Amino acid sequence: MSWSEKSSPCSRSAERTPGSAARRARLTARRLALVHPERSELEFRNPFQLLVAVVLSAQSTDRMANRLARVLLMRYPEPAALAAADPTEVERMIRPIGFFRTKSRSLIAATRMLMDRYGGKVPKTMEDLLRLPGVGRKTANAILGVGFGVPAMTTDRHLIRVALRLQLISDANPESVETHLHRLLPRGQWTPFSIRMTLHGRYVCLARRPLCDRCVLNDFCPSSTTADWPMVKRRELARLLTHTPIGAAVSP
Repeated sequence: MSWSEKSSPCSRSAERTPGSAARRARLTARRLALVHPERSELEFRNPFQLLVAVVLSAQSTDRMANRLARVLLMRYPEPAALAAADPTEVERMIRPIGFFRTKSRSLIAATRMLMDRYGGKVPKTMEDLLRLPGVGRKTANAILGVGFGVPAMTTDRHLIRVALRLQLISDANPESVETHLHRLLPRGQWTPFSIRMTLHGRYVCLARRPLCDRCVLNDFCPSSTTADWPMVKRRELARLLTHTPIGAAVSP
């Protein structure tokens, strides 16, 4: 995959960075594809397991959500079993996670609705998913994009932080972020972009101290702490981070 956007030779200025949010978004999508997989860190084998994992992951880590989802799903492997579960027992099993009582109620109520209205199947539309207790747009987008392959932009806190630093968005409201990023990227890129942005925020663009000297976006990110480095050094770093040959074009 080429680093650079396909452009005419006259646009290849050595010190030039993408001037518009749309160009930065497209370049971000290409760069992150070189270093992050298009794969959620939540563990699941079917949409029901994904629903459980996503609900548990809210305001928690994917690692903790995966651990407790495995325990819960071993005891309640199907929606019918979880729908009939004793809430006290579910609370006990997921107690180590934050908001365990709320999540227990949501999971049981959601699976009961799955049984009553959807034949025990997780629905495939935003409208139907939002009817499930405990499911908001972030959760619904994760299920659509990761579970069903429907283009979806999951706007979690990591994505929002990275998008703000890249100046792709101007506020942190998840719904407005989703709408704005929809306009910046082709529909087919929404899911992989949101997955990779989340991974980048989780492991590189950290909240308190971003690792800009380890970031493949360092040469065009408006917030990069490497901004005082010579551009040639910033782009060489980006090449090295992606194992791209030094002679390859990286100019946006």
